[in-house]
Amino acid sequence: MKNSGILAALGAYVLWGLLPIYWKLVQQVSALEIVAHRMVWSLVFALALLALTRSWDWLGRVRARPALALPFVVTGALIFTNWLVYIWAVNHGHIVDASLGYFINPLVNVLLGVVFLRERLRVGQWVAVAVALAGVSYLTWSLGQLPWIALFLAFSFGVYGLVRKTATLASLEGFTLETGFMSLPAAVILAVLAARGELAFGHQGPATSALLAFTGVITAVPLLLFAVGARRVTLTTLGILQYVAPTMQFLLGVVVYGEAFPLPRLVGFSLVWTSLAIYTLDSYRTLRRREQVALAGP
Repeated sequence: MKNSGILAALGAYVLWGLLPIYWKLVQQVSALEIVAHRMVWSLVFALALLALTRSWDWLGRVRARPALALPFVVTGALIFTNWLVYIWAVNHGHIVDASLGYFINPLVNVLLGVVFLRERLRVGQWVAVAVALAGVSYLTWSLGQLPWIALFLAFSFGVYGLVRKTATLASLEGFTLETGFMSLPAAVILAVLAARGELAFGHQGPATSALLAFTGVITAVPLLLFAVGARRVTLTTLGILQYVAPTMQFLLGVVVYGEAFPLPRLVGFSLVWTSLAIYTLDSYRTLRRREQVALAGP
């Protein structure tokens, strides 16, 4: 059971790590149209899965209590903008900057927990956050501007996770509502592009249209794998595996697509990587202590 959970979670992170390759295949299409297609086709795929499993009971709860759906309006908007910036970044030569966002995301989650959930940080967590802040500050100073792509991706996804914690619906049901709400503006975007004669779907060859339609599958499959893995492995294991995706994205950006990685970037990234090592080690030690206490009994 545990091994299957690790494989499922690892599969999800590997697929997320390889996503830049997919977006590069449709880089001739505007990021806005790609995201609109991704939202619409993800909804189609989610509805197909619900129909296949006949999992419609949750709709009755939502009808009885419409407030259950409200968090997914917010998460839908957050994931839409997160996808938009990420795809734009990948197709404009900023894969490395995007990877930084997902490297620092765990530390952003820690900060959001302090601010919104009144969580108290351990000393190790404070040190990790401070070192990461030093890394971001150094990048800002050395490059002459905020690493806005990384910060936007980290905070938008962090807030997405925070709001998701307050929601009561399961992963697939919530994903269906998110994509359902955002498919309305996505459809409007596609209609406007079609009216202007700027729509790529159906006008740039069957390969492009197929790749755009398949965005629903490549979006939903890793999410489902992650949901399976998250139920079967420890948070510590997930905490370690979560660095697989940004590491793969970073390597793709530098090695495969030849993005510049000068010394100032190396120094800034090294500080962030150091902070993540501190954070991971602190989390591991804390979990081990709790397990030892639990095994010792009263």
